[in-house]
Amino acid sequence: MTTPLGIWYNMNYPAPATELLKKGVAPHQIIFARSLQSSNLDAGAADPQLAEGDVAFGQPNPEAILNLPRLKWVHLTSAGYERYDRPDLRWAFTSRGTILTNSSSVYDEPCAEHALSMMLALARRLPDAWERQRTDRGWPAAEIRANCHLLVGQTALILGHGAIARRLIELLTPLRMNLMAIRRTPTGRESIPTYPESEVEKYLPQADHIVDILPGGAATSQFMNAQRLSLLKPTAIFYNIGRGGTVDQEGILSALRSNRLAAAYLDVTTPEPLPADHPLWTTPNCYITPHTAGGHADEFERLMLHFLENLRRFTQNERLLDRVI
Repeated sequence: MTTPLGIWYNMNYPAPATELLKKGVAPHQIIFARSLQSSNLDAGAADPQLAEGDVAFGQPNPEAILNLPRLKWVHLTSAGYERYDRPDLRWAFTSRGTILTNSSSVYDEPCAEHALSMMLALARRLPDAWERQRTDRGWPAAEIRANCHLLVGQTALILGHGAIARRLIELLTPLRMNLMAIRRTPTGRESIPTYPESEVEKYLPQADHIVDILPGGAATSQFMNAQRLSLLKPTAIFYNIGRGGTVDQEGILSALRSNRLAAAYLDVTTPEPLPADHPLWTTPNCYITPHTAGGHADEFERLMLHFLENLRRFTQNERLLDRVI
């Protein structure tokens, strides 16, 4: 019989999800952190309870998990893991055999669908029609029709090649678009032409759509800087569903205001929430959603089921899903 594990947990999710977790972990024990949090975006506070856990589930403080030899596995309730992507933490985990997994399998579908929906909405000029409904209730049919375009035959450059990018590629493939991707180190096994980050400036001018799904962190900070934004076609559309810090927002503003960029769609910004008086809110052809790409009605239940499946695999020495380290 498996020795019961202590599972430290620090998320304050809705009661149905918490009950699902409580029932699903038996015979293991949940150790609730002294301070619970509701957002995946926040780093958890240091918690002495963590030292009692064999497993950490949620968003543990990165400093706190550096020197906990008892800790065997950390499972994050987010797809992003930039705050844990540190040389000292990777070394500590690797040297003592601690595993790090994330929840990419929970967020790949909603994020990919979100990006696709915005691509389709802008292609069909849906925001233009909605603006007319919201304001003067005009009927500029000829103008809107003339500005619609087909995605078929257009080129999309996807920045990143993680789980979300791979699912988006699957969704875009039937539209008969020309698809390319950029990743840190291509493997040669990608389903579409994929190039190293060092070559991104060669391919940016070719793209009609640039979809940023890059993780955050020092390695990708300001990846799409003003110089790279200047390489885009004036008819191109830039989308960001990765992290706000990967983009020069002043560069986006400048490009939109000078008509060097057709449109920008931002689900993530710096900071978040974006201040109400920030000029991005009122810049023409800039469309913003409040970091909702990964959201879905059963998000928290799916997070629990994902963890419980990995817990089953962990106790049976099977390969874990979404392993990072």
